[in-house]
Amino acid sequence: MQVIKNYLYNVSYNLLTIILPIFTIPYITRVLNPREVGINSATNSVITYFMLAGTLGITIYGNREIATKRDDKAARSQTFWEIEFLQISTISIAYMVFLLYMLIQHEFRIYFFYQSFWIIAGAFDISWLFMGMEDFKKTVVRNMLVKLISACLIFTCVKSPTDLGVYILILSLSQLIGNITLWSYLPSLVRKPILEKLHPWQHFRPTLTLFIPQVAILIYVSLNKTMLWQLDSVSSSGFYDYADKITKIALSVVTSLGTVLLPRMSHLYAQKQYDKIKSYLVNSSSAMLFMGTALAFGISAISNSIVHKFLTIKYQPVGMLLMIEAPVLILIALSNLVGQQYLLPLRRTKQYTKSVTLGAVTNILLNIPLILLLGVKGSMISTVASEVVVTGYQLWVIREDINIVSLFHGFYKYVIAGICMFTVVFYLDNYLVPSYPHMALEILIGAVVYCLVNFILRAPVVKLAKEFLATR
Repeated sequence: MQVIKNYLYNVSYNLLTIILPIFTIPYITRVLNPREVGINSATNSVITYFMLAGTLGITIYGNREIATKRDDKAARSQTFWEIEFLQISTISIAYMVFLLYMLIQHEFRIYFFYQSFWIIAGAFDISWLFMGMEDFKKTVVRNMLVKLISACLIFTCVKSPTDLGVYILILSLSQLIGNITLWSYLPSLVRKPILEKLHPWQHFRPTLTLFIPQVAILIYVSLNKTMLWQLDSVSSSGFYDYADKITKIALSVVTSLGTVLLPRMSHLYAQKQYDKIKSYLVNSSSAMLFMGTALAFGISAISNSIVHKFLTIKYQPVGMLLMIEAPVLILIALSNLVGQQYLLPLRRTKQYTKSVTLGAVTNILLNIPLILLLGVKGSMISTVASEVVVTGYQLWVIREDINIVSLFHGFYKYVIAGICMFTVVFYLDNYLVPSYPHMALEILIGAVVYCLVNFILRAPVVKLAKEFLATR
């Protein structure tokens, strides 16, 4: 039941991340031009490198380590302070390197400085403590407040393209302040640190092993925007960024389950309950494929309306990019399932690292020729190809532990339902005049068609839903 509660907390937050952009994205695309959006995207992608270098793999590592020690307050406190002191140290080093970078970076320098508060925010990010304790309520409430406050500030303070710096500051400072607010809960969770007993650098090597896959993931997420800026145009970086943001907003609903189950799987691994781990994996596979397939076909079907109503005609290329990137919703659902819910909790970090490294290599090999040949579309194609490699390799390495076919049980039924939904919604999207009421109607009809076809086909998720309702 705790898993369900945590999942619902995460879904409620992710629903907010879906609802807020309905208001903020149309506003920003009308206030800022593609160039300003591209500047924000390009500078933020570079800042992400420093932020990642500072946080290493601490978010995942801290989550996992706290989960294994959550029943022992003394051990939990010791582990928390050691990891947090390590995080503050590495973030400080990363920020100093960023200041050196600023000496040689002359273009968009002021915007880089405004973005740098994201790096500082990383030093105060202790969300991994609450995730490890399976206390998602506090982080979700914090994130909701940050999102709401930053949205209000955007509407009141960002009025023209010259307010790009204000827009960046609102996003970066709200993250910093939001992270700091979580510290007020510490007294109830951990004891005061005994400085002479702390050995923070003993955690450096294991976090470094998790840092390597994070770097690989970064290569085919943020590097695409940087390469588009350098090889094509800063506006292309903005087009890619918005297509990716819309896709990832939808994806967050699916991957919420992986976020919730990582600490639960780590705890079960510590107790050597391997059969229960596999049971969780198979059941969550049905849920994630059901949602991922729905979102992939759904976003493709309404991509035209998304561009016209959310982004304006200035962002026309985003519509095609959304259709190209749509398969990622299914691929990442699977890689999140295997990587976040199985390989990492079972400490099979090397296999996880290899999978995302192969994805990064694929992205680099394809990105340059495809960007030069097809522009921003080429970069999106390389993104999808990278996710295919990551997911395929992860499934291959667990083939002897888990029956892979069981993970895909009934998947074809979700695809059939998705095709039926796409056919109906795509026709409506091209027949109706783009508007918010029409878009809401299309989403409602699509959801009804998708669920109805799955019910008729008796897809695995129907049985899962019945079992869940029977336990209430």
